[in-house]
Amino acid sequence: MEIKGFIETSFVDWPGKICAVLFLPSCNLRCPFCHNHELILQPEQFLSFPWDYVQKRLSALRGWLDGVCITGGEPTLHHDLPELLDQVHCLGLSVKLDTNGTRPDMLKFLISQKLIDYLAMDIKGPLDQELYRQCTGVQISMAEIKKSMDFIFSGQVLGEFRTTVVPEWHTPVVLAQMGLELKQAPKWTQQEFNPAQALDPLLRSLNKPPSSAIH
Repeated sequence: MEIKGFIETSFVDWPGKICAVLFLPSCNLRCPFCHNHELILQPEQFLSFPWDYVQKRLSALRGWLDGVCITGGEPTLHHDLPELLDQVHCLGLSVKLDTNGTRPDMLKFLISQKLIDYLAMDIKGPLDQELYRQCTGVQISMAEIKKSMDFIFSGQVLGEFRTTVVPEWHTPVVLAQMGLELKQAPKWTQQEFNPAQALDPLLRSLNKPPSSAIH
């Protein structure tokens, strides 16, 4: 498992808990508003943190940390993710997993093995095939997204949904539609968009919304 980023202490990545954060490379989406696109498009430019080093630091911080947030990129793309989560649990630390929800089979396995203590799933936009494609930059299966959502809706795992709000894209009408679709959610967090780091240059200025903006 390649670990491309390691924050030893975070007070914001797992609300109510103190956690370390591990960043895994690569993603199967190309969201125009992505702020971690270098980790996705050019992961080789980042040095990898050896697991032995990470493990030692996590062990030293066990009395301080509540858990570890695994983020990316998209962590579920990595076949050895279960082993990583198991090793974190073996240190006596809880696991929060950030995901885009495109790989429900992996999530189902992780949940069945009790390897996830908290699941944060990104909801990019309304659950419409074309609108979601605009938000993700690629064609994906909405059925897969809905399967992943159901893990949280059904209470199989504690979790929340998150949306990065781009003012020109996520208008009040769009957010109202998403609110109806997420009415069963235990929690829906709306995150501030950072235009300076956007993957799409057209989104780096809030005064110049992209022509494909959602209305």
